[in-house]
Formats: sequence, C-alpha cells, structure tokens
Amino acid sequence: MAASFLSRGVGLFRLSRKTTALLSGSRCFSQTEPEPLTVKQQQDGIRRIILNNPRKRNALSLSMLESLRENIVTDLNSDDLRVIIISARGPVFSSGHDLKELTSAQGRDYHTKVFHTCAEVMTLIQDVPVPVIAMVNGVATAAGCQLVASCDVAVVTEKSTFATPGVNVGLFCSTPAVAIGRAVPRKVAMEMLFTGTPISAHDALLHGLVSKVVPEERLEEETLSIAKRVCQASRPVVALGKATFQRYHQKEEALVNDVKVVADSSLQRRNRSRR
Repeated sequence: MAASFLSRGVGLFRLSRKTTALLSGSRCFSQTEPEPLTVKQQQDGIRRIILNNPRKRNALSLSMLESLRENIVTDLNSDDLRVIIISARGPVFSSGHDLKELTSAQGRDYHTKVFHTCAEVMTLIQDVPVPVIAMVNGVATAAGCQLVASCDVAVVTEKSTFATPGVNVGLFCSTPAVAIGRAVPRKVAMEMLFTGTPISAHDALLHGLVSKVVPEERLEEETLSIAKRVCQASRPVVALGKATFQRYHQKEEALVNDVKVVADSSLQRRNRSRR
C-alpha cells in the first residue's frame, strides 16, 4: 500500500467530485443545509480533518469538539489509517473556546461538559495509535493553541501566531497551560499565560511548540511529505513507539512532581525547625 501511495505524488488530494463525496459524506448536503463544522477526508492511509467554521474563527464550541472527536475515532483501529492531519479553513486555525458558551446563562453543568469534552479530545489525540499532525496557516489561540500543542507534529506557515490571551478577558488559560507547558520551557509558557502576548511561528519553533515553519505555498507539500513518510513505516511499530513515548513522558512528569513534593516538604520542615 505504501508503494502505491508514494507513486501518486503530491497530487494525491486533487480528488474528483464523486470521490470527495464518497470519502466522508460531509459534502453531501443540499444548499439549504448548514455546512458541517468539520470535514473528514481519507485516502491511502491519510485522514484529513478540517475545521470548517471560519465565520466563527473555528472556535472549539461543544459541537465542534464533538464533531472533531467523532472524526478522530471513526474506524480508528483500521489498518487503512496511518496518520491524521488536522487543519482549518480561513485565516484563523482556531480561536479556542466559543466564549458565548461560557456565560452564566449556560450554567455550570454546561461549562463542565465543554471543558470535559475538550480535555477528552486533547487526550485522545495523544492516545490514538497513529501520529496526529497539525497543519497551521494562521492564528491559534487559547484552546486552539492547546490543540496545536497536543498534536504529535505541527507544521506551520511563517504568518502563523500562537497565544493564550485568556488573562486579558478575565479567563486564565488554565487547561491550555498544561499542554503548552509540556511543549515549551516553563518561563516561556508563563510569559504567554501571564501576558497573553502572541509569539511568532519562528519563536514557536525555537521554543518547541511547533516542528517546522514553512512558506505558505509549501505548507501542503511539507505536511504531506511527513505524512507519506509515516505511511512507509509499520503501523504497529509506530503505534508502539508513540505509546511508549507518551508513557515515558508521563512518568517523567510524575517523577518531577514527586521530587518537587519531597523538596517542598523538606523546605517546610526546615522552616518550621528554625522558628
């Protein structure tokens, strides 16, 4: 399969209208029906999930998160799936949560459902047995930045920017802080969280938030190039490698936290003994 996949070249996703309709059904709607929040396409091992609500800056509303989750888990264990690419339509990759859903009118239970679903999607991206690539051409803020940080690989254009601006509207980006804090040095994460100031694509690369920065016209080519190379490898080997990597880093974080707890306890005992 990998050999036939590679022989088709960069024009892989120039699909006919009929083929595109058969891929996901997400384009099979009448003119009176709303467009889907996400579009799923798959061919030769590569699944593409496109955030498709540019009018609302691809906000991660509850409906958007549920649609994204469904697109990820569908036929997840099929041998035909080798890699997932998440991209977006419009100048904003994702602006994060839909703030209209986080008002007092919606209530605490609804807010809990939104955040729980978001956490579930971000964890799912890390736990699925295939690599997930973020293909970013634009702005990624708050939970949108968290989505980029949660992906295994991120290929972005030079015009892309990343920020956690919640502090500027009275909503500290606590949940995005977890994924971003794992991807970039602590002090860089803290500056992003405390100021809300965006960082450039090249600064994001420097600090480890993204994998590669490319000109806009090469974004598709570079992302597909990585995806094709993944498709050449054994799916079970890649799945095992990803799971092992995730477990190692989780244990490393737990060890660091244990050391901090011991150090804090020792410091408190010493301070009490001096009184």
